[in-house]
Amino acid sequence: MKTASKKITAAIIALIMVIACLTPAVYAIVLPQNVKNVILLIGDGMGPNSLEWTKVETGEELFMDTLPYQGYSQTDSLSGLTDSAAGATALSCGKRVFNSNLGELALLIDGYGANICTYTNVSEIAKSLGKRAGIVTSDLNSGATPAGFSVHTYKRELAEEITAQQKDCGLDLIWAADGGYSVKEDFEKAGWTYAQTMTELTEVKNGERSFAAIGGNIYYDTGAENDAPLSTLTGMAIENLDNEDGFFLMVEGAHIDKNSHSNNKEGMMKSLLEFDKAIETATEFARRDGNTIVIVTADHETGGITYNEETKSYEYTTGSHTNADVPLRVFGADDLVKDGQAVKNVEVAKFIAKKLGRTGRFPETKLNFAFPAELFKALFDAAKASIAG
Repeated sequence: MKTASKKITAAIIALIMVIACLTPAVYAIVLPQNVKNVILLIGDGMGPNSLEWTKVETGEELFMDTLPYQGYSQTDSLSGLTDSAAGATALSCGKRVFNSNLGELALLIDGYGANICTYTNVSEIAKSLGKRAGIVTSDLNSGATPAGFSVHTYKRELAEEITAQQKDCGLDLIWAADGGYSVKEDFEKAGWTYAQTMTELTEVKNGERSFAAIGGNIYYDTGAENDAPLSTLTGMAIENLDNEDGFFLMVEGAHIDKNSHSNNKEGMMKSLLEFDKAIETATEFARRDGNTIVIVTADHETGGITYNEETKSYEYTTGSHTNADVPLRVFGADDLVKDGQAVKNVEVAKFIAKKLGRTGRFPETKLNFAFPAELFKALFDAAKASIAG
């Protein structure tokens, strides 16, 4: 059972967080720029040495190395070393939160949650400004990164709840690997066109609201008939979302992270190269369009990839995340990061909101006045579970 001191500490932390939410942040009001579209590409787990090792081992040059502005993003969360949920929330809402939080600030006590406040994300900002918005990922639809741009919940593990929120969210496009929680009939009743294969996706009309739960590989082309490579999906999604009023698109290459957790360098490199192709696809569109910003970054580094001076080679040093600064590269704007500069990950979301045309405070913060009751319940449920265990 949890000690009384730990419970008191949790309550004190909660009170501090409430006060923080009530304290207004000061943001400059910036007039909209001549930008219609923003495309954000997130290489989950992609650190600087993920790039260098891939180039050395494969002999391939990376398109992302040609982007004109190249700096770094700092990734810590309120928990310290970030996970993908807090990382996604920072990049989507411009706020640091605790690990496992998605689009909101919440306390977790042995897995039981109490929501302090909820933040608007850049997908919602795009929709509020009359733009279209979408997500493409090689992960499940309920994965932490796509969830961070589409839902609000205290815990990333709530896959069924995340999927239910996505069904009722205002996005125009969510394409992901099949997580087993989305029901075709339910999504179609909610107004989505539901696709499960690349063939079905090609039949989706441009501008049509669509949800894809793909059974084939998205992380890269394996040669299988049902593959749906990330770069191909990126091009199709851009074509689907493109319109006179503009759009926001988030693309995630999730398997850089997944392979690095298991120290699978071959899988990591293949996934990174496919992600790089998606960057090229997005940037080629931006060049043609003339009113699109492309941003490339990561939520965190995975694997602790380090150059070993003795062996003269790169190697994994862990199977976990690290707090290494991650790449931040931009096409189409020079006011997010300067060459070699490191900026906080929350600045990415604030920048995107501004470029989409947001002129007021971002993010909007909705306080949860039921927080004290939720905190008491979380403490009670955690204590009860501890006694039962």
